[in-house]
Amino acid sequence: MMYRGIAERLPGFLRRYLLDFEARIEREVALFAAALEPGAHVLDAGAGECRHAPLFAAQRYTGVDLGVGDAKWNYGKLDAIADLTRLPFRAAAFDAALSVVTLEHVKDPRGAVEEMARVLRPGGRALLIVPQEWEVHQAPHDYFRYTRHGVRFLAETAGLAAESIEPAGGFFQLLSRRLLNALQFFPGILFVVAAVFFVPSALLLPLLDGLDRERNFTLGYVCRLRKT
Repeated sequence: MMYRGIAERLPGFLRRYLLDFEARIEREVALFAAALEPGAHVLDAGAGECRHAPLFAAQRYTGVDLGVGDAKWNYGKLDAIADLTRLPFRAAAFDAALSVVTLEHVKDPRGAVEEMARVLRPGGRALLIVPQEWEVHQAPHDYFRYTRHGVRFLAETAGLAAESIEPAGGFFQLLSRRLLNALQFFPGILFVVAAVFFVPSALLLPLLDGLDRERNFTLGYVCRLRKT
């Protein structure tokens, strides 16, 4: 999208501020990796281009994806191309697992979470990041959005205890993103005019995010899980 291309040219601190959900994902995956023991066997379920692999240099990283989400992506770094509801691994083969903004692209999300739990050893940790308020992407392979209650149900049904389920921002962070999304609808010189109106508000709105204490309006959820 046009706004994303512009954001990627901004200084790092400003890009992280505007693309808060993406920045939060990178922080959470980095923290997840840093907490694992060296040599731990890690499954990345829905790895895509394996962009998180470098964070797990001290562990044994295995990237798995069906390889159909984005025709422009290079899936050549994957360790296995497989349906996430039928993983080609024995039970309890992994010490940890992560699935980052992937579950919305799976036709059977319950089956995918159950498979992730099956291949995770007892006590193993999992990181699941899912969208709630997010535009359609990787069409036509985009099927679901998740509430905190829905993702807790999927996790606990599969035998994964939810240690925490945190919203990725609240209403004002979401509204800021929507104003940036709006820029894509204005062509040519109209884009500049729209940017004059929308961008200042988009910059200011996240500062008000503390007013949304319940955070039922959110871009998505970061879920820290453990196999029981």
